[in-house]
Amino acid sequence: MKYFSKTQYCDFWQCPKMLWLRQNCPEKMSVDENARFRMDTGKNVGAYARNIFGEYVDVTVCEGACLDINKMLEKTRTEIEKGTPIICEASFEYSGMYCAVDILRKEDEGWSIYEVKSSTDPNKSVYMADIAYQKYVLQKCGINIKSTNIIFINNEYILEDELNINELFNIKNVDDEIKQEEILLQKNILFARQISSALKEPDIDISERCQNPYKCGFWEYCTSHIPSPSVFNLYRMKFKKKIDFYKKGIVSFNDLSDNPDIKNEKQKRQIKYHLEDKGTYINKRGIENFLDELSFPLYFLDFETVQYAIPKYTGTKPYQQIPFQYSLHYLDKRDGELMHKEFLAEIGTDPRKTLAERLCNDIPEDVCIIAYNKSFECDVIKNLASIYSELASQLLNIESNIKDLLL
Repeated sequence: MKYFSKTQYCDFWQCPKMLWLRQNCPEKMSVDENARFRMDTGKNVGAYARNIFGEYVDVTVCEGACLDINKMLEKTRTEIEKGTPIICEASFEYSGMYCAVDILRKEDEGWSIYEVKSSTDPNKSVYMADIAYQKYVLQKCGINIKSTNIIFINNEYILEDELNINELFNIKNVDDEIKQEEILLQKNILFARQISSALKEPDIDISERCQNPYKCGFWEYCTSHIPSPSVFNLYRMKFKKKIDFYKKGIVSFNDLSDNPDIKNEKQKRQIKYHLEDKGTYINKRGIENFLDELSFPLYFLDFETVQYAIPKYTGTKPYQQIPFQYSLHYLDKRDGELMHKEFLAEIGTDPRKTLAERLCNDIPEDVCIIAYNKSFECDVIKNLASIYSELASQLLNIESNIKDLLL
């Protein structure tokens, strides 16, 4: 049997066309590495969150790489009949609608739904749609729902010697927040299932929903009719404003030329240089001024960082930027040979102190340093200086000598 899932409902909630395309034309979807990373992070966070109420039973059953939904439904019924107090991935089906609850917890004369999110913000509207759908299916299956809740990351939590699950996560009751979604739910489900079974692609144009709450993987497909370059290629313009231009029929660079609503000088220049076929814009005066500020020896610094939803190292928070690598090119003199130093952390170790020590050794005091994105590199160094007092003066000296390559 082919089920209609809460994932499909959330697709519909963002955009009915997304639901249809994912089912009928999945090959037109672009691979979004950020979306894949979010999914992997979500699975990891979910695995930790299961322990928040103590022992649990996980009813997940796989047949190869796919879930065996029928067996999961059967196992869920069995655990409920046994009175199991905490069931993870508790699965329910009503009239072809299926959902699996992250954590279903037994209460007096009923059950509570706990949806786990890897976000630090529990108030996203799509979360309410997700939970409202789960509550609807469970109630139709005869489950008495006492409360609906979101478990989310506490971004103020600092890891000490051991991970404290109850401090890592916050729990928010969302009974009131989902009421508006519940009012719309039956109508939405009817429409969503009609869209899901339709033979023809829905005629829905692009809008703000293409990036809200998530960037849609069908963006390239749905914008194939738009000339290139277009308003969507403009430098540093908010997506909402781009959509506003599009709705007014102002799309191509010809449409945008001399438009009074384009006030950003770099955007004006971008349009002008393309239309006049002037090639690449070179800010010669800016480059000259920048070069006048440089002195030798000259160092070029770039960090790579990682953010863990579940902090791994003592003293770190969820999603804190952890530097694990740097690349350092340098020139001793104007016509000198370009040299290179680098640092790459060992897997499984906290890289910060070793990286900070190596950085202090690799960069002499009071030399000129260039970074592509000064604010990012400076933030990394200042964070290291706040942790390692014995290195603070050297690190802050490095930070104070960084110049931004962005003109």
